[in-house]
Amino acid sequence: MVKNEMTAANLRSAFGGESQAYQRYMVWADKAEEEGYTNVALLFRAVAYAEEVHAFNHFKVLENIKGDFLVASSAGFGLGSTVENLAGAIAGENFEIEQMYPAYYQVAKEQKENEALRSFHYAIEAEKKHSELYTEAKKFVEDNEDIELDSVHVCSVCGYTGLDGGPDKCPVCGAKKEEFKKFKN
Repeated sequence: MVKNEMTAANLRSAFGGESQAYQRYMVWADKAEEEGYTNVALLFRAVAYAEEVHAFNHFKVLENIKGDFLVASSAGFGLGSTVENLAGAIAGENFEIEQMYPAYYQVAKEQKENEALRSFHYAIEAEKKHSELYTEAKKFVEDNEDIELDSVHVCSVCGYTGLDGGPDKCPVCGAKKEEFKKFKN
């Protein structure tokens, strides 16, 4: 339950941004598939699911807020080559890591909004891993190769994303391996 309008506005903005990231990554997955990067496409789809988890978490914290709102959020637009799309994904993730979520987190902390704090914490920690995975994928694509991976595992509680088997316990939220959704080609 959110008590402060500034935290509520930040949650709505984060919800909008994560929802748009989900859609953008699904479009970019199709482009990667079209260009022959099936594992990059798999990574985009898995991270899209993680962004959906973040949007769900933010929305759930807002469960006591009803009504229509104009939601401002930062979102990259455009469809380029897979390497360009990966660069866009990295920039978006880094914006969330370096600017958006730290600011939202500080406001929620000042306003003692513990549920929002948890939701923002889950998102920022997962976004760090997403940036790392996209950066690795981009190096492969720049060499005209597909990233090497067998599967991608996403925590359905916080959106943390791991490769090839995933962790036994989520390093962000502590969820068990059974809480991870597996993505495989």
